[in-house]
Amino acid sequence: MASPRLRYGRYSRTGNVYRLTTVTLRREPFFADAANVAILIDALRFVERAGLSYSLTWGVMPDHLHWLMELQKGTLAECMSLFKSRSSRLLNQQLGRRGALWQHGYHDHAVRTDESLHEKAMYILANPVRAGLACEVGEYPYAWCRWPL
Repeated sequence: MASPRLRYGRYSRTGNVYRLTTVTLRREPFFADAANVAILIDALRFVERAGLSYSLTWGVMPDHLHWLMELQKGTLAECMSLFKSRSSRLLNQQLGRRGALWQHGYHDHAVRTDESLHEKAMYILANPVRAGLACEVGEYPYAWCRWPL
């Protein structure tokens, strides 16, 4: 269960860029399967089409997601709620299961400078390399960036 401290002091403002991380329940590796990753990516795009987010970078790891995005409207809580509910519903249908897919809560960090923005994007893109899922940045098929590498 997520620490209540994750909610302490959380403030979201439209126009700000945030690095978000959310983890599957019991760190189940649901996203080791390409079909499940496709559903998750569709959920990210759904939230963007709904006008809540503007995705800059994301990386889908087997048991968690890193997402760098600009909040377009609403709050981070509303954005993550829509993302988690949509992805959970669709993935549960795909997997023939019921119940929670994600751990409660999420980690967020407001990005404050352009240099930090680049640093956060590179961290997400390099995460599969650090985890041994790829040999170099740009090779992992489930990481994406709006800008060229």
